[in-house]
Amino acid sequence: MIRHLTPADYREMPWANGKGVTVEMLRVDGPSGLLYRLSRASVVENGDFSIFPGIERNLTVISGPGFGLETDRLTLQARPLIPLAFAGDIAIRATGVTAPSDDFNVMTARALQYPEVAVHAAPAVLPAGGTLAIFALQAGFVNETAVGLYDLIVTDEAARIDGQFIVTRIFA
Repeated sequence: MIRHLTPADYREMPWANGKGVTVEMLRVDGPSGLLYRLSRASVVENGDFSIFPGIERNLTVISGPGFGLETDRLTLQARPLIPLAFAGDIAIRATGVTAPSDDFNVMTARALQYPEVAVHAAPAVLPAGGTLAIFALQAGFVNETAVGLYDLIVTDEAARIDGQFIVTRIFA
């Protein structure tokens, strides 16, 4: 089964900490709550990230210069088109924000196998396995279906991609 979502299908919602807005593209819940969620957000200033107990996060900057992420004992760099994983239940804050940066976020329940997140900029064939979430960073094609900027294709089938995409494989 292939599902094609466009920005018209997404919904905006406030951040859990109330300091920004998230564009939720896809959310799947199980009996105990969130299994996984894909979203976009903008980091426009230094500040605390929302805390999500029991959740693993993966963030990929899709526009802008990026920023730092800091905890009491850890410093990370969120750079353009490089997926960055971190725990959702630690106090972490954005630092060194010099200009707005938009990011693509993957949140998964800690009980799940950690998702695979990669940026693809050349034609590729993605084998079946788990749930593939293919997020378009430009107009392109997935299995010969035209997709626009920020469209999302969700499938449990193999997929042939041509364009620039963030590909997430989720095992739920």
